[in-house]
Amino acid sequence: MGKVLDVGCGTGEHALLAASLGHDALGVDIAPSAIELAKAKAAHRGLDVRFLVVDALQLADLRERFDTVVDCGLFHVFDDDDRWRFVRSLASVVPTGGCYHMLCFSERQPGDWGPRRVTQDEIRASFAEGWVVDTIETAVIDITIDPAGAQAWQVTATRR
Repeated sequence: MGKVLDVGCGTGEHALLAASLGHDALGVDIAPSAIELAKAKAAHRGLDVRFLVVDALQLADLRERFDTVVDCGLFHVFDDDDRWRFVRSLASVVPTGGCYHMLCFSERQPGDWGPRRVTQDEIRASFAEGWVVDTIETAVIDITIDPAGAQAWQVTATRR
């Protein structure tokens, strides 16, 4: 796993998990209040993990490279234009051979509440340049408003 970036980390659970497993981890989110909570969790747990307020569309500003990027619930919030900007932003911090792991809402989710749904074709198109989409698998995102969760895609893509 190497050096890990948790993009759109919220209160930091995935970055905290990576750090607890001995990885050099950084969590970034645009929400200062979420980052403050993540920092407090890290201090309480005695974990060495960094958290920064950063726009996911500007990851190049970090001036760092990451072997692994995890994204639980960020990709599906972007509109078409920002989705392309996000993938280019990811490419600026992920070297050849690096991996991106994503969990996003799927068009299989019934109803019209919640975030925008994403299709497999949209995922493949977004990562068509400079990436190989290794897997797209069905998954469920745990959510508080429905015990059944929400239909999702679990994606792994490798930078080429």
